[in-house]
Amino acid sequence: MVYARLSTPEGIEQAFKKLDTIKSETVWWTDPEEPAKLLIDEAVVMSAAWNGRIYDASQAKHKNLAMVWDAQGLEFNYWGIPKGAPHMNLAMRFIAFASQPQVQKNQSKYIPYGPTNLAAAALVPPGIHKNLPTATQNSQNVLVVDNRFWGRFGACLRNRFQEWLTE
Repeated sequence: MVYARLSTPEGIEQAFKKLDTIKSETVWWTDPEEPAKLLIDEAVVMSAAWNGRIYDASQAKHKNLAMVWDAQGLEFNYWGIPKGAPHMNLAMRFIAFASQPQVQKNQSKYIPYGPTNLAAAALVPPGIHKNLPTATQNSQNVLVVDNRFWGRFGACLRNRFQEWLTE
């Protein structure tokens, strides 16, 4: 629904009018390390952030940071091999290796990003699984990031946003 609305001039105007209401109280960040630092320094009371950064900061710095999963933006990453790549066979072997359930389960020990292989999720220990964005209790209400939308409208919206920031 949000992308259908943002695909219209009226939806874009509505979004920027809403941003106007919070502009003076919003701290914008550009480096993925910033949200955790802002929270730890108590410069902000909440922030959008990558869950792995917040989890790492709360563990390493022993800070009481918590993740609110409701309405999380869920993004996916993809493997790709450029056409004509000189080592296509090795690239395909790597993707096959990285996609194995055991390998993805092990990745979750080091950073709490959800495995893409569904068979891997069942292998993740419960103590780790509860911190994954893909855990059942954390993924009841998600906004799946629409890469097609951002490919089509991203440049225009980024330009409009940059103009809005300087107003």
